[in-house]
Amino acid sequence: MPKSTDSLVDILRARIARIGHDSPCFEHAPILFGNPIDAALPEGGLPSGALHEVACTGPEGEHGAAAALFIAGVLARLPGPVLWVADRLHVFAPGLAIAGLHPDRVIHAEAGRPEAVLQTMEDGLRQPGLAGVVGEIAGRITLTTSRRLQLAAETTGIIAFALRRSRKHNDPALAEPSAAVTRWRIDALPSPPPLAHAPATPGLARQHWRLNLVRCRGGRACSWIVEATDATGRLGLVADAADRSAAPAQRRSA
Repeated sequence: MPKSTDSLVDILRARIARIGHDSPCFEHAPILFGNPIDAALPEGGLPSGALHEVACTGPEGEHGAAAALFIAGVLARLPGPVLWVADRLHVFAPGLAIAGLHPDRVIHAEAGRPEAVLQTMEDGLRQPGLAGVVGEIAGRITLTTSRRLQLAAETTGIIAFALRRSRKHNDPALAEPSAAVTRWRIDALPSPPPLAHAPATPGLARQHWRLNLVRCRGGRACSWIVEATDATGRLGLVADAADRSAAPAQRRSA
């Protein structure tokens, strides 16, 4: 007996609702930020077993210090060693420790050539036992290459990060298509004054970032003002500074 029109519509709606959530990367437990950032991500957290792209904006794009700390903070909350790959070693180990990632956990691989970074990342993602794989990528990353990294991460359930660097301001290569499940852009903001009774006095308080989730498969783009990663790998959401793009929808639902 043929199905009714209503039944077919319900089936189609269910299939559409699953779009973006059928990838094997969503079979692994997500990594939680423990704050409203999780609400913008699929399954309520950062998908593990997936490739994620992180870059700084403006002049910080060449050094990527905030991007490295963001990545280190996520990996600090996972057990096991971390493979950190670069054509030449730039990472400052004490800086990673500030974000909770102890240097003893990091295996540094100096690939020598930018193209070798991507191959070393893929090889690392196929080795079980790692908490994560990070690759510092100074040049382009093709859609095909990023798909290979994504598939390798899905196979073993290891989280992968492409830390993008560029000497060009707003490099158009950073906007090229990618298979990364999430793509993040970080703006470094001035640190707040450390003394509440002397707001005009500059200091070295915990740095603020504008954390931009520009693409998220199965989630939604959003932006937040956060306190930089602390020694436990956590981000603090600055009060009254989160993006309020979802507020009208919340009011309508209420």
